[in-house]
Amino acid sequence: MKNATYVESARQGKYRGWRYVLGLVVILFAWLVVGTGASVLVAFALSGQPDYYVLGPFGKFLFVMVGFPFFLAGVLIAVTLIHRRHPLTLITARKKISWRRIGQGFVAWSVPAFLLGVLGQYLFYPDSFSFNFDLATFALFVPLALVFTAIQTTTEELFFRGYIVQGASMISTNRVFLALMAAVVFTLPHLLNPEVSAGGWLTVFSNYFLVPGLLWTVVSLIDGTTELAIGAHFANNIGSILLFNITGSALPTPAPFTISEYHATYGALSVLVAIPIFLAIAYKVFKRDEASEPVFQSDRIGRR
Repeated sequence: MKNATYVESARQGKYRGWRYVLGLVVILFAWLVVGTGASVLVAFALSGQPDYYVLGPFGKFLFVMVGFPFFLAGVLIAVTLIHRRHPLTLITARKKISWRRIGQGFVAWSVPAFLLGVLGQYLFYPDSFSFNFDLATFALFVPLALVFTAIQTTTEELFFRGYIVQGASMISTNRVFLALMAAVVFTLPHLLNPEVSAGGWLTVFSNYFLVPGLLWTVVSLIDGTTELAIGAHFANNIGSILLFNITGSALPTPAPFTISEYHATYGALSVLVAIPIFLAIAYKVFKRDEASEPVFQSDRIGRR
């Protein structure tokens, strides 16, 4: 009897194909329709008009982020009511989450992201760096950023790394297929980000397809849980929100450091260097957490 992975947990509940189609409809409606409506209401409340571009940094942050709680609600409704299984199965097949492994993912990505994304960028392009720090504004922004970023990154992991991979596993359990499927689906909604216009296909490949899409799916399939990816994703996003911000990005924030110009080639090269550093920390410095009691594949198998 072998230990089940989070992918195999998809078969603990009801998992006919029509349930995944219905689940996707519910999730996309909650995310794109209800979430967009919430963003428009935020814009109206703050400026009197449904225009993202007239909002300040706080308003733009809320405009982008306020839809994610509804996105999360859609995922939870689909899993619990349509598939009749616990939302924990989107993360792990064990009886509890390993917060230690999530923390390891956070550290493993924070190190190369800081060294390459901040220090490296400053060394190669010092003229693009500026320091603009308003302590009062930043102090008010930090709790808001921590809460909404945690919701955003966790929701994306539950959906792209969890629900999409589990749904694709009903077609094939081949790991290459699952990783590529998750990478493509993750990349598609990010094609509208301003960074894509600035960096072109190189940014699409390195910043969306390769790391958040492919790499973090691969390590999730290796670990059998999405815990490592959850920590790494949060580290990636919270760093660019609280530490530095790129002019013209999709999510302007009152970060202490501002980068005035996005360098797509440097960004792509830094990603290639960051990957082996991340893997070395995640699998050589840290060890996979075996403390939680595993759930076996033959246990709690649901009906179609």
